[in-house]
Amino acid sequence: MLSSPKLKIVEELIASSTREELAWISGYLAGIAAQNGTAPAAAPAAAAAKVGKITIAYGTETGNSKKLASEFAAKAKKSGINAKLVSLDQYRLNDLAKEEYFVTVISTQGEGEPPAAAKKFYDHIHNNGFKLEKLKYGVLALGDTSYPLFCKAGEDVDAQLNKLGGQRLVDLAKCDTDYEAEADAWFSQLLTSLSTGGDAPATVAAPAKKATAKKTYTGTILTNINLNDRGSSKETHHLEIGAEDVDYQPGDALGLIPRNSSLLVADILAIAGVDGAKKYAYKGEEVSVADLLTGRLNLVHLPERVVAKYAAIVGQSIPATRMGLLDLLKIYPLKDAAQFEEVVAVLEPIAPRLYSISSSPEAHSGEVHLTVARDKFCINGEDKYGLCSDFLTQQPEGAEFEFYIHKNNAFRLPADDKDVIMIGPGTGIAPFRSFLAQRDATGAGGRNWLFFGDQHFVTDFLYQTELLNWVDTGVLTKLNVAFSRDQKEKIYVQHRMLQQGKELYEWMEGGASVYVCGAKEPMSVDVEATLVQVVQQHGGKSKEEAEAYIATLKENDRYQKDVY
Repeated sequence: MLSSPKLKIVEELIASSTREELAWISGYLAGIAAQNGTAPAAAPAAAAAKVGKITIAYGTETGNSKKLASEFAAKAKKSGINAKLVSLDQYRLNDLAKEEYFVTVISTQGEGEPPAAAKKFYDHIHNNGFKLEKLKYGVLALGDTSYPLFCKAGEDVDAQLNKLGGQRLVDLAKCDTDYEAEADAWFSQLLTSLSTGGDAPATVAAPAKKATAKKTYTGTILTNINLNDRGSSKETHHLEIGAEDVDYQPGDALGLIPRNSSLLVADILAIAGVDGAKKYAYKGEEVSVADLLTGRLNLVHLPERVVAKYAAIVGQSIPATRMGLLDLLKIYPLKDAAQFEEVVAVLEPIAPRLYSISSSPEAHSGEVHLTVARDKFCINGEDKYGLCSDFLTQQPEGAEFEFYIHKNNAFRLPADDKDVIMIGPGTGIAPFRSFLAQRDATGAGGRNWLFFGDQHFVTDFLYQTELLNWVDTGVLTKLNVAFSRDQKEKIYVQHRMLQQGKELYEWMEGGASVYVCGAKEPMSVDVEATLVQVVQQHGGKSKEEAEAYIATLKENDRYQKDVY
């Protein structure tokens, strides 16, 4: 119950608000209530729908865009609007010119690109000279403010639809990883606009800007050990990080911004002829160039757009390619040291890296564990290492660094009594170690089945002792392993899945949830094709029926992937 003073404030707010503002307030409060696990006592009735039908299309990588689009479609239908829900990779591109009311929810990947499922749609609207003069549309963009090109794909789609003649139903909304309340408020605005036939002004009561800074923690390296034995071609580190009161769940990831090596920074300063103590203005503060290069700016594997800006500064033609700053300075040198300040101005911030957490908050209180493969590759005969994996794996015990938690609500354990099937070769084991530790600590009754693979049994069986102990205690009901290089013919996890196909199908039929973690290509693609094959063979279904079966698992959140 509200006290009288609070009630009076609410009444005054209502009296002074427009209908669009009231719609936004209602949606925003409903979103907050949903996040807190509560619901308002009585929600105002939705505005009567004037628009009869609308298309809601989503472009997703992790499933968040799809989840939101599905929720939007359900709300639209409750408001009397016939909502067609479709993935952008299934959307018929020629239909766009016929659309009157079109909404898209789209995430941003990598260097500001759309997700793979939205690539054809993205290219279609950018590369064809058609007009969309009868289109009324809305774009909800999902992203992560930790990255320099936050919601870039959504921004591009919104701008291009407008350029082609489309009229915005509502302004573009850009949501961070904590998106639920803001997305709900945006859709309430959209429904209000649709109730007028889309004739309401494009700018409608924008939600108040919320703080987007993520909560950071300071972690201390407690343990750093190489899980691979001598003779392995791999170097996979188990890191135990001490940090109190970290809020995370199994399935979440740890995010951090790595630091460039001091040797790389020294080489760059030397070849540019710049004093590392020289101060530059950066985001409103004076920072030494050495500090900027070490902890703020990306110096390795620069994207093509940055290389192009460098080419313009030095006045040379540089092929469209990705290249490190040190190599650029060597091959296409600056005219003088003064030019280096121009170069610094076009460099982008170091993007955070995400690593699946391999610990459980219930089993490893006060700690966060990671499983990190040190990425090694060779360029022109010289060994190179991945920036973040090298930074993390070379940290000594006692070293401190800052990190944040990246919530992954699209990769969550089911209810304790439900069975789970986990497929995670290599470092894909990380979240499944978290799952198993959590289920062990909480006494969950559901069965657990793990498929794990790597190169060699002797040198690459990550967490072997722990996994076998979980088998002995019954926490791990089944464990199937595949070591690809221990025999003449390579054997991968999908081969073990086929061998266990009959029981695998029985588990899925019995309600088990399937989880996949690891390399997106080719591993996760091969695993999904194998699941289809298992359903065909042991479910007596056609290929199309088997694919529909797997699609239903996805719809019901019983098939979840965390791939990279």
